[in-house]
Amino acid sequence: QVQLVESGGGLVQAGGSLRLSCAASGRTFSTYHMAWFRQGPGKEREFVAHIGLSDITTYYADSVKGRFTISRHNAKTTVVTLYLQMNSLKPEDTAVYYCAARATDLRTYESWQYAYWGQGTQVTVSS
Repeated sequence: QVQLVESGGGLVQAGGSLRLSCAASGRTFSTYHMAWFRQGPGKEREFVAHIGLSDITTYYADSVKGRFTISRHNAKTTVVTLYLQMNSLKPEDTAVYYCAARATDLRTYESWQYAYWGQGTQVTVSS
């Protein structure tokens, strides 16, 4: 059974930090490229960050570059944890954050390219 389960969301003041986690299991996720997306109130889902099969290849949306860091831990081929360290949070970072996974190595980061999704975790940044 494929599962991606996010955790770590919550309420934080502007300037604060949070670390999101996503536990992925049920597929050989160690061979999957993974990403974080978010959807703010009244907004469409948007790309946040992407990581390749190791921590070497990462890509960020301009809006989070320099503040967010994506990383992963491949405990086993079928058990992977994805992280998103979020620093210097702003009220505009308020959103539901989703982790996602795809098997292919592409150079674009559209939500439809990711086959597996978690249920999301809420991040609220107060001003």
